[in-house]
Amino acid sequence: MNRVINKLFVGASFSLILTLQVPHVLADGVSLRPEVRQFVEQMASRHQFSRNELVALFGQVQSRQDIIAAMTRPAEGKPWFQYRPIFVNDARVQGGVEFWKKHESVLAKAQADYGVPPEIITAIIGVETRYGKHTGTYRVLDALYTLGFDYPPRSTFFMSELEQYLLLTREEKLDPALLKGSYAGAMGQSQFISSSYRRYAVDFDNDGVRDLWQSIPDIIGSVANYFQAFGWRANEPVVARAQVSGEEYKALLDNIKPNITIANLKQKGVTITDDIAPDQLSALIEYQGESDMEYWLGLQNFYVITRYNRSPLYAMAVYQLAQEIRALHDAQHVKDKTSAVTTKRKGK
Repeated sequence: MNRVINKLFVGASFSLILTLQVPHVLADGVSLRPEVRQFVEQMASRHQFSRNELVALFGQVQSRQDIIAAMTRPAEGKPWFQYRPIFVNDARVQGGVEFWKKHESVLAKAQADYGVPPEIITAIIGVETRYGKHTGTYRVLDALYTLGFDYPPRSTFFMSELEQYLLLTREEKLDPALLKGSYAGAMGQSQFISSSYRRYAVDFDNDGVRDLWQSIPDIIGSVANYFQAFGWRANEPVVARAQVSGEEYKALLDNIKPNITIANLKQKGVTITDDIAPDQLSALIEYQGESDMEYWLGLQNFYVITRYNRSPLYAMAVYQLAQEIRALHDAQHVKDKTSAVTTKRKGK
């Protein structure tokens, strides 16, 4: 392997990594909780991991209360008018335009291959990590261990992710004790969880490594591949503005999956001004504005964004950030072209 990423990628096998880090003679002396030992046994029997090596690895793990605390106060707990400014602001818009300009050819290739427009891919990376500036400070192993063994509301999910993480690090020759990410164990500039990394990450620069930390082509291609896999429809709208009247519309709320046609919505007191086909499926979504409620119809592409993060707040923030990035990018592009033409004429 030619590239080493902050000492996370190594050329040795998973077994050799652990052998060098923790001598086998210490493994038998490590005290693990019964449920952790049971997990070790399952990984050994199901996936042929070494028991001693896993015992040694889990002997280094910390269960962290701050991770549990972070899980109980996500940004998605805020109302829309407070949530939106966190992600849709001048800094992220300008940063998105700069990211797009810097990586324009890769974004164009991703759109050609997967059908996902540059502004959507850029906005995802902007919302997730501020274009790679903040990829997380928690050890992924600690996060998944804590949430799997000490956070009952979602223990089943995170135990599965812990299993996927160990498989991922073995397959990609990553050191499981060193990788860092979010408090929920998401990794890299695109913040893929372990199962998503294994399933949807792509080697878009064809160097033999799927690197979501430093390879911009891999990061961009992986986000685009993820969206395509969940049914992104190229050149179709994401949302439509809506207005409501009466009481029947209330029964349609709280479902982000498109499940009712535009024609049927009109019968429930929902009207739209956008030109959307009457047989188009949509979901009615309500947002708390600063003074009034906002109503939007989430279409198929909006639902695809929620596969990245199930919160409709998140999906709308990505969409609106993408729209502002596109508007500024296009305005600067026109300005640059005009300036170039003017300069050329003066040169004559």
